[in-house]
Amino acid sequence: MVDSDGLGGACVLTDCVPSKTLIATSGMMAALDGSVSLGIRLGGDGEPGPAPARTTAPARATAPARATAPARATAPARATVDAPRLYSRVRSLARAQSADVASRLAAEGVKVVSGVGRLSGPRTVTVADRELSADTVLIATGARPRVLPGAVPDGERLLTCRQLYDLDELPPELIVVGSGVTGAEFAGAYQALGSQVTLVSSREHVLPQEDTDAAVVVEDVFRRRGMAVLGRSRAVAAERTATGVAVTLQDGRTVRGSHCLLTVGMVPGTGGLGLEQAGIALDEGGFVPVDKVSRTSVPGVYAAGDCTGVMMLASVAAMQGRIAMWHALGEAVQPIRLSHVAATIFTEPEIATVGVTQRAVEAGQADALVVKLPLATNARAKMQGFRDGFVKLFARRGSGMVLGGVVVAPRASELILAVSLAVEQQLTVDQIAHTFAVYPSLSGSLTEAARKLMRPADGAGSGDW
Repeated sequence: MVDSDGLGGACVLTDCVPSKTLIATSGMMAALDGSVSLGIRLGGDGEPGPAPARTTAPARATAPARATAPARATAPARATVDAPRLYSRVRSLARAQSADVASRLAAEGVKVVSGVGRLSGPRTVTVADRELSADTVLIATGARPRVLPGAVPDGERLLTCRQLYDLDELPPELIVVGSGVTGAEFAGAYQALGSQVTLVSSREHVLPQEDTDAAVVVEDVFRRRGMAVLGRSRAVAAERTATGVAVTLQDGRTVRGSHCLLTVGMVPGTGGLGLEQAGIALDEGGFVPVDKVSRTSVPGVYAAGDCTGVMMLASVAAMQGRIAMWHALGEAVQPIRLSHVAATIFTEPEIATVGVTQRAVEAGQADALVVKLPLATNARAKMQGFRDGFVKLFARRGSGMVLGGVVVAPRASELILAVSLAVEQQLTVDQIAHTFAVYPSLSGSLTEAARKLMRPADGAGSGDW
């Protein structure tokens, strides 16, 4: 193993583990904000009053100032975030996870070489003045945040997602440029933590590549919680000012705040590795094209993870790596099936998806029936005060086989497993409908959705089928 940045890579050290650790704290803050409606008094005298309201400021030439409702004597005290302690916890958990990876490698007898590797031949890797020969080479060099020419991060006010944890405070007024998965996750998290967030989206709504119904729910929650969402507002530049940052939009407006988080995509970490000299083809974006068993264009050389540009998810990277090694060792291997990948966006509520999409159904690419149940009808959701979200299932017309699903709910990342299993094992909605679910439970909405898609035994009333 040749490594220069730390075992576990970006997922463990700078991306997935740190961000989800921070989001865990923001989720707790969001839960505390809604606790008054559950009969919990956080502080104050007399009967608990409403939680402090946050108003959504209109898009203006300056970043919206955070506002709260006038204080009432009976209003409960709102929890606050200890930023240094929060960031310290984020960093320590990342280091601990990296140490666990190192321990596992040591236990398996893997030799770790510190340094930057470069291919000096199809099956030769050079690290400094050391040359390593191999039967098989796996390239897993990840990706890094893309930088806009007019918005170069400085690590203090203009930030990428990997620089947030070096701050010593919560940004009072955070401008997030980019409304994809990373932008939406951090925008929601920092709004819950207490920052006033302005989300700059170049598209009509947030999360433009995701299920539209799900994106609408999340954006509605963002706005209701006080976030300023600027749709169809492309950022062209960002710079530091005497008091903070200024983001210039394509239409000439300027948005001002204390900090700016740039989430405008990723570029592969494939430069300077000698890949092209070793005969390995790269695509126009610099990614390493691979087939379904992770092979590159050169025999004996495989690639896995973000450097391939194949669904930038930790779970996909890990599976690509496993498949590569199984194939190299001559084991029977099933090519990766990207249509079966379960993915989650860790907003509040979470969005989890697997399989066929609504767009595919509407475009006629999948002949499927669709049912969507609002989470507000679920008894457990009512008990816990959840009102935003839904469960959506797609079933093949005729056979009733589950083709995919969308879950928008707290802990949707856990709930999607049942749908993922159904897709992977080619289960039908009838089989799910006849499976017991705990009552009350959020997972009960999955079996209820399946019952709505069941095929009538005698064909009566089966017009859609």
